[in-house]
Amino acid sequence: MKLCFFGSSLVSSYWNGAATYYRGLLKEIARLGYDITFYEPDAFERQAHRDIADPPWARVRVYPATSDGWQSALDKAARSADLLVKASGVGVFDAELEAAVIDVPSKALRLYWDVDAPATLDAIAARPDHHLRRAIPRYDLVLTYGGGDPVVTAYRGVGARDCVPIYNALDPQTHFPVTPVDKLGCDLGLLANRLPDREARIEQFFLDVAARMPERQFVLGGSGWESKGTPSNVRKVGHVGTGDHNAFFASGLATLNVNRDSMARYGFSPPTRVFEAAGGGACLITDAWVGIDSFLEPGQEVLVAASGDEVAEHLAALALDRARAIAERARKRILAHHTYRHRALQFSHLIEGISTKTEAAE
Repeated sequence: MKLCFFGSSLVSSYWNGAATYYRGLLKEIARLGYDITFYEPDAFERQAHRDIADPPWARVRVYPATSDGWQSALDKAARSADLLVKASGVGVFDAELEAAVIDVPSKALRLYWDVDAPATLDAIAARPDHHLRRAIPRYDLVLTYGGGDPVVTAYRGVGARDCVPIYNALDPQTHFPVTPVDKLGCDLGLLANRLPDREARIEQFFLDVAARMPERQFVLGGSGWESKGTPSNVRKVGHVGTGDHNAFFASGLATLNVNRDSMARYGFSPPTRVFEAAGGGACLITDAWVGIDSFLEPGQEVLVAASGDEVAEHLAALALDRARAIAERARKRILAHHTYRHRALQFSHLIEGISTKTEAAE
C-alpha cells in the first residue's frame, strides 16, 4: 500500500518537535509493508539543519515552499497514493493543503493527522469560519498523537467520521542509555523549544526552580532561548539534534518535561520527550496532566509535579540511586507497552478496517 505523507520534516528536527514521532512511527509502518513517500517543504532552514540522511524506509521529497511547489507535490502524490495523509503543522500553506487533499482527484483514502490536536481544536472553537470545520467531515479518518477522549469527542463534534489517538512512543534504536557527557552534566535538564504557549510554564516549572536552588545546576536545551534572561546556574546549550538526545538524557540527575498549555488542559497528551527520556534512561519529572498514569506510574516510574514548588521538592529529595531505579522501571514499562512497533500495528489495523468497509460499500 502506497502512503504519501505531507508533514513538517522527516529529516530535520530543527524547530520541528514532531520529527522523532514521524521517524519512529513511519519506520515501523514501513516494516509492515507500506511504501512511504514523505513530502516536506523547503522552509524554516530545516534542510540546512538536517540531522539524518534520507532513510532507507521512505522516499523524501522536498518541495519549494511556494504555491506552485505544494500543488505540484500534491498532484504527484495523488496519482500514486493509496493513503494520502496531511499532518498538521507543516508550517507553510497548511490551510491550502488541508482543503486540497480532500479535493484532489485520487483513489486514495484521505487522513488528517493532527500532531497538536489540543491547539488545533482550540483554534477551531475560537473561529466559527475556521477552514477545518468544512474540511474535517470529508476526511476518511482523523488521527492524533494525543488527547484521549476529550480530543476524540471534540473532533467528532466538528464532524469527524472517526478520530483515534496514536500516541507518541519510543524508538528503541534511536533513544537508549549511553555514557553521561560532562558538558551536559546537571541536576535537572530540560529539552524544549521556546514556544509562546509553553514559555510561561517553563518559567514556572524550570527557571523559577533554578532561581530558588542556586546550589544546583540546570541545563536548558532547545531553539529560541538565546535572548531569554535566565538564572546564572542555567546553562543554555541551544538546539540539540536527535543524535545528542541520549547524551542529554543520560547526563542529568533528572530530566524535566513541561507540556504546552493546551496539552496540559486536555490531558492524555504525552509529548515525545516523555518516551524518549525514558528510553534514554532518564529519571523523569513531569508537570501534572490527566492521564499520565496510563503511561507511567507516578512515584514509581515518573515523578509528577503540579507546581514549580513540587519540582523543587522532588529535586531536593532525589538521590542518585533512587533516580536510577525510577529510570529503570520507566524504561521497562515503555519498552513493554509503548514502542512505535505497538503504534504501527494499531495504525495498520485501523487502515485495514477502513479499507474493508470501503470495499464492502462499493
